[in-house]
Amino acid sequence: MSIDWVWIKNGSVTSPMGFRAGGIPCGIKKTNARDMALLFSDCEAEVGATFTTNLIKAAPVKLSMQHVRGGPVRGVILNSGNANACTGLQGITDAKEMAELTAELMGVKRREILVCSTGRIGVPLPMEAVRKGIRKVVKKINHVSGPVAAKAIMTSDTVSKTCALALQLNGRRVVIGAMCKGAGMIHPNMATMLACITTDAAIERETLQRLTYEAVEASFNRISVDGDTSTNDTVLVLANGLAGNAPLATGHRDLGKFQNALKWVMQKLARMIVEDGEGISHVVEVIVQGAASSADARRISEAISRSPLVKSSWCGGDPNWGRLMGAMGYSGAKVREELVDIYYNGLIAVKGGLVSPTPRSKLAKIVAKRSYTITLDLHLGKGDYRLLVNDLTEKYVTLNKGE
Repeated sequence: MSIDWVWIKNGSVTSPMGFRAGGIPCGIKKTNARDMALLFSDCEAEVGATFTTNLIKAAPVKLSMQHVRGGPVRGVILNSGNANACTGLQGITDAKEMAELTAELMGVKRREILVCSTGRIGVPLPMEAVRKGIRKVVKKINHVSGPVAAKAIMTSDTVSKTCALALQLNGRRVVIGAMCKGAGMIHPNMATMLACITTDAAIERETLQRLTYEAVEASFNRISVDGDTSTNDTVLVLANGLAGNAPLATGHRDLGKFQNALKWVMQKLARMIVEDGEGISHVVEVIVQGAASSADARRISEAISRSPLVKSSWCGGDPNWGRLMGAMGYSGAKVREELVDIYYNGLIAVKGGLVSPTPRSKLAKIVAKRSYTITLDLHLGKGDYRLLVNDLTEKYVTLNKGE
């Protein structure tokens, strides 16, 4: 696939035209770290969105799902340090107040403001601090502070996560910018992550929603840190049309170019999440091919990604392919042991279900690296699936003993 875009150095959600952002400390976190951010478009923006599939959904997720259905939006108010999840009717009231106050101060309708929260579950928002924070952050947003906003949404992240790229559509320069947070509770079907993607491209609403869903499926739903999914996961794509291109829609000659660029942005963010996974020491791409179906390939890759035995061996630098075989066998997928081949960075470890002649020392050198690929070929069909995963370390356990 040809590359039709260029990455923007130090790019962020404010790289596209007409987007302002900022981040401030408001006192939700006890460390005086930034914990509130605002992203705002200078004009109406179409929105595409995906939300957690967890049946326990946080109040801001429920509210944003309603607002997204209402049409174009103007901005997103975000906080870290408190998820506003499992907080009952008060949580809904607080999320509505966050949207209402932001909208009032920015001169827009409440429905045009989306809300995202991340942090501890089951604790009511400290609304006095939140109100003060909103009044402060609306005065701090500008067209260059996207990186500051990205820092304000971090929880257990060790680094902020931003990027942006530029491409040509109809002779117009179009930019896609992004920020996200996430390091733990990460698994397909969304994870403990928030992502805001902005673009100055003009695009029809239904097309944007479809592209958002498809890009999420190819990125955030192809990563796993610990096998858990959360209550607050949200991906938002805002398109304000200020680039002046002919609106993208089905059949537009440049739609595929924009679609690929959007997918690359999300995939870059997704990899950042895995590489910043809680306590990790290795990043492993698990490739399952030759499965009886794509569904079977996914079952196997997810079984491997959720296996404490497998992930602990990765931490220890042990090319223990027997644990891969075990996970494959209980995954629920169709498997014939005598057909299975397993490769580490292309070096064969298992041939026809049996140990290969490859010296273990060569495999050990591969799994000692920071990142590598494991390929499992079932020789049963054309089903394939890729999942980016990390290992399970003592540090992960330490980090999650309490909050």
